[in-house]
Amino acid sequence: MAALIYQIFSSSALVSQGLYHLICTTKNHLKSPREYVAKPYHPFPTTHHHHHHRFLRHLQLYLLILCLFIALLHQLLVSSYADPLLKGRTPVHLFTSLQAAAILFSFLLLSLALLLSDVTTLLPLPPDLFFALASALFFLQYSLSSSSAAVQTSDLQAKCVSVSARISALSSALCLALACQPRLFVADVALGASFCLQGLWALQTGLSLYVDAFIPEGCHKLLDVVSGVEGSTKCDLEDSKLRAVAILDLVFVLHVLFVLLIFFVVYSVLAKTLGSRSRFGSYEALPNTAVDSNHIQLKAMTGTQA
Repeated sequence: MAALIYQIFSSSALVSQGLYHLICTTKNHLKSPREYVAKPYHPFPTTHHHHHHRFLRHLQLYLLILCLFIALLHQLLVSSYADPLLKGRTPVHLFTSLQAAAILFSFLLLSLALLLSDVTTLLPLPPDLFFALASALFFLQYSLSSSSAAVQTSDLQAKCVSVSARISALSSALCLALACQPRLFVADVALGASFCLQGLWALQTGLSLYVDAFIPEGCHKLLDVVSGVEGSTKCDLEDSKLRAVAILDLVFVLHVLFVLLIFFVVYSVLAKTLGSRSRFGSYEALPNTAVDSNHIQLKAMTGTQA
């Protein structure tokens, strides 16, 4: 149960972060396409007269730091668990958990540096440097997830971890592209979409490994192992394993389509909203222009008659 709760927590944090990034990025691009530049984070819209203006402005960073801190504590706690189902037994589990904790701590330091660079002048962090560092950390995450998938005795869990590793590799490539081309709107939108996809896959991983109703047919949780421990969900037959992997591939494609649908909805709603405002503004200017034109014509006619 604890492992499923953590997967739900990770999913909620990643999806909300990705969706917020997707909305803000699309909104900024639609407002001024020529002046658009990718931002490491998007301040929460507030009024300057608001009492908690500074806190709300950096709300995204505060929530991100809180989520990373909770994830770091979870990894440090999990590293002390004995996991007899990994190849190499407990030392392998300990080292992989500590590596995951180190990467989370690096992300935490990067988020704190971004907050300090915006609040104070002690640590000015340019956006291209931030995206370059984020790209390196996502690549480390990809490398760790790939190594973790290789030591799993459960083919089902190895598949889930390997898919997560590929999403991390995609995020790394997108951050590197933004570090080199900060005006690349497609890469910025795709980065937010990759966060959403990673969050949805974290939820799918928890359901496929720890919830009986979602475990593929022919696979089951081992009864002599603590529920939620790595590799606790196994497939007995080769056909069952291949079928389970094929189902996960299909579900992943469905998640990609769902994220694509989210982007289309966000883009169409924002385009309609911002476009309606601009059309309304131009409509208001027409009567004044017409009045001025009629006034000029009237004066010209008066002068001619005189």
